[in-house]
Parts: sequence; C-alpha cells; structure tokens
Amino acid sequence: MQLKNKCILLTGATGGIGKQLALQLARKGAKLILVGRDSNKLETLAQQIHNKGGNAATLVADFATAGAPQQIALQATQQFGNIDILINNAGILDFIQFEDQSPERITQMIETNVTAPIQLAHALLPQFKANNQGQFVMIGSILGSLGFPHYATYCATKFAIHGFSQALRRELVDTNIGVTYIAPRGVNTSMNDAATLAMLAKIGGNVDEPEKVAAIIVKAIEHQQQEVFIGQPESFFAWLNGFMPRVVNLGLKKQARVAKEFVAKK
Repeated sequence: MQLKNKCILLTGATGGIGKQLALQLARKGAKLILVGRDSNKLETLAQQIHNKGGNAATLVADFATAGAPQQIALQATQQFGNIDILINNAGILDFIQFEDQSPERITQMIETNVTAPIQLAHALLPQFKANNQGQFVMIGSILGSLGFPHYATYCATKFAIHGFSQALRRELVDTNIGVTYIAPRGVNTSMNDAATLAMLAKIGGNVDEPEKVAAIIVKAIEHQQQEVFIGQPESFFAWLNGFMPRVVNLGLKKQARVAKEFVAKK
C-alpha cells in the first residue's frame, strides 16, 4: 500500500511510539489526524510536521469521556472526509501488584485500552464498508499473548485487543478491509518508569527505541501484514505460551520473583 495522500487517524499521537509514527508517516506523504489529550503537545507535533512539508491536523480527546470514540470519528469524517487508516495506538499501563491497583484505575485502563479502540473501529467500519477499503491497525503488546506478573490488568486489555483483531479480520475476510495487529515488546518510552526499566534490565528483558518500533509498524501497514510480533526471544515465548503455558510458567518463575522485588520498592 502506498501511504502518500492516505488519510490516517492516529490516536496516542504524542506518546513515544505515536510521535515517531506521526513523523515517519508524514515523511511518506500521509495526511494525518493526530488525536491526544494534550492540545499543546498535539499542536507542537503538528507544527513540526508542517515545518518539514508534511500534512497534519489535530483533535483533542480524552477516552475516559463517555462517547469520545464516536465523537472523534464524527469530527474526523466531517472535517477531513474519508479515513483510509485507523491506528489505535493510545494506551496506558501500570507496573503494580494487582491488589494495589485501584478499581478506578482498572476501569480507566479497560476504557482506554479496550473499549475506546473497539468503539472507534466500530464507528469507522460503516465508512470502510461503504468504500470497500480501509485498514485497522491495532497496537497491542507481547503481553497480549504472554501474561506477565504485575501487569495483570494491562495484559488482560492487550489479550482482548489481540482477540478482537483476529475475530474482526476473519469477519471481514471477504472485503478489502484489513486488520493489522502489532505486538511490541518493551519500548523505551515514558510509559515505563525507572523501576520498570530497572526490572527489565535485571531480568535481561529487551527494550526497543520507539523509532525502531514505529518503522516496523509503518512497514507492516505498507505491506498490509496481519500480525507482527517484535523481537526475540519474547516473540518465541509468546508463541510457546499458546500451547505449553506450564513450560513458560517454569521459565518465568525467576523473573516473577525479580519483578516482585522492584514493584515492592515503588
């Protein structure tokens, strides 16, 4: 797929991966609609893209607000016409003992990571079907296939998005609408605090730079790939967990104990 002049709706646009995605997609000639909560960050990013000859507009939205996904879809189509690609990138996570996570935070994480991207896809699907073209890009995680301690709610949300992506892809099999699921491993962004990065370093976990992850996502969009798992050995363990979870349990025992040490210090 050629990305030049494609209209792309990108959520979580000012985050670590989101910002790099925006810059790389703009260089490809895409027309971007940047969605985020911070208007100043959005405008700064849009201006950066414009200064380099790119095309970007902004929409301020908070997915914790009821009806936000539907409102974003409506505003985007009213202001910019047909959307060619939706990239559901917005997300939040906690490195925390599940018992210490508040009910309010659990609800917020499910709304942001699961409800909002599904509702946004639902809102844009009629337009995609009317045009018999379009691409949904769901940014998941290796932890959407591999449950890791102290990420219980986050894992649940990414497992949900992984399953949703597979089901929707199969539902749309006789159309020209694609569904791409991307599963990064650890990424060096502000979502991962110092304790998280220290824990990953001690257990030998790999952490990728957002520029690298964004480049892989852009390539996946261009080639309309179905599922992309980033990095080894994490991708292997995610695959192995699908049919030999007991083996993975044994392998994660030591890492789980190390993780517990770091989460207790927070």
